[in-house]
Order: sequence, then structure tokens, then C-alpha cells
Amino acid sequence: QVQLVESGGGLVQAGGSLRLSCAASGNTFTITAMGWYRQPPGKQRELVATITNGGRTNYADSVKGRFSISRDNAKNAVYLQMDSLKPEDTAVFYCNAAGLTKQYWGQGTQVTVSS
Repeated sequence: QVQLVESGGGLVQAGGSLRLSCAASGNTFTITAMGWYRQPPGKQRELVATITNGGRTNYADSVKGRFSISRDNAKNAVYLQMDSLKPEDTAVFYCNAAGLTKQYWGQGTQVTVSS
């Protein structure tokens, strides 16, 4: 099993920045990739960004150029730097880890962007 704990959410004005962090523990050797997903109010969960063990990244079109995902493999941590935030970025953000046979999720952290 892998446990994920997110931190760094909060309230920010449009145009501002936030940095989310996610720490993994447990059987972290089984992780092949990590990432961030979000669930806006009343909508389905959607991909934000992912990063493989080798550092290859993938971003949703809606966040390209504004968000940046990074990893610290030594700390089993993944980060999401969010700049130029927009009200439509308001959502619960979830950390994700892809294991060998299953997906793991954090408890979620709220990000609210005011206009």
C-alpha cells in the first residue's frame, strides 16, 4: 500500500500562485508515476498533470504554461506550482500515484480562486 498526504491548498486571488505538495509513504518502490487531478464543483475529476519516474511530464491543455509539476524522488514527493490562477481553477486537488497494479489517491486539498 501507498499513502499520500497533500498540503498547500487555500484561498488565493485571481492571478496569484499556490504550491501544492504531496508526500508518499509505504511501498513507494511500487510507484511508476505521480500526478495531480482536480474535481471542480459539480464536475467530474480531471487530469491536471503527471510525471513519470523518469521525469516525463504531461499537462492538461487548460493548465499548460501556468502550472508546473515536479518530483523529489529522494523524498517520495511531488509538487504542483500553480501560477496565474483563474477562478475556473477552483477545485479539490488530489494527489495520485500509479502503482504496479493499482492507483492510489490522497484525501484532497481545496483550492479556491476568487475573482
